[in-house]
Amino acid sequence: MSTPRPLPVVAAVDGSEDSLRALEWALAEARRCGAPARIVHVRQEGPWTRPGALVSGPPEPAVDGVLDEVRATLAGRDDLPPVEYVTLEGAPAAVLSELGPDAQLLVLGSRGRGGFASLLLGSNGVATARDATCPVVVVPRPGRDVHGDADVPPGPRVVVGVDADDPDGTVLAFAFGQAERSGARLQVIAAFPWPVLAWTTFGDFTPTTVDQDAAEHETLTLVNAAVAPFRKEHPDVQVDLYVAPGDAAGHLVENSRDADLVVVGRHRRRFTRPAPMLGSVTQAVLLHAASPVAVVPPATEDGAGAQS
Repeated sequence: MSTPRPLPVVAAVDGSEDSLRALEWALAEARRCGAPARIVHVRQEGPWTRPGALVSGPPEPAVDGVLDEVRATLAGRDDLPPVEYVTLEGAPAAVLSELGPDAQLLVLGSRGRGGFASLLLGSNGVATARDATCPVVVVPRPGRDVHGDADVPPGPRVVVGVDADDPDGTVLAFAFGQAERSGARLQVIAAFPWPVLAWTTFGDFTPTTVDQDAAEHETLTLVNAAVAPFRKEHPDVQVDLYVAPGDAAGHLVENSRDADLVVVGRHRRRFTRPAPMLGSVTQAVLLHAASPVAVVPPATEDGAGAQS
């Protein structure tokens, strides 16, 4: 029986420097995992493509100038995986999100040609990371300032955020796979709220007597239990556990400095929130992290999840 061909790593391009930077990340990832690369340009829907539109002008030519420029840029390189070029029509956010079932990874820049200069993350990136059924990697512009005094270890590093009370195995599987393929150490970060507050009879909050050391120990115990099966599956991956009080997004952003990748999850769909949601931590990391960020969707109800 022949081995099934791996799904491609899809890179979205629009001619912007941001998208070309993301393309290079996608090509490197495709080489690492032995997959083909699919380079996609989504052209905005024109009036002649809408049913019932009355226009006198001709349709756009079949030639795609953006992909022609990419072909010229990559011509002559001998370090490329198998590459396919695809032109699609429509609203980029919607079209890119629909590519998820046929991709193992979707990669795009933090802002495309249509982004406002004041925005750190374009609307296409937000929508694709929120809606796609495969992991989405958003590659930021270089030079983002990251504040904080986190002791960042040297060398290649993948950072993953874990909710100790509700760990997502799909996110951990993806992060371990990325670390193993790239030879990076895996930094697992979990935050616990501190101080712990409780309602008073006067309708406000007051600190409780919960001991910080006890809260930290309990969080570390939960994270160790969540990580244990993945450590067993990936014995060559060096794992560092980092448990700290306070804001999870802040810790992830601080540790994104000089990281190869930060991996975060998306909210699981629930009865009270049936639509896809990024979540506040994931959105903050997308906006402020200095490294590429992978947003991993939760496993589907039939047990399928993100490929690692």
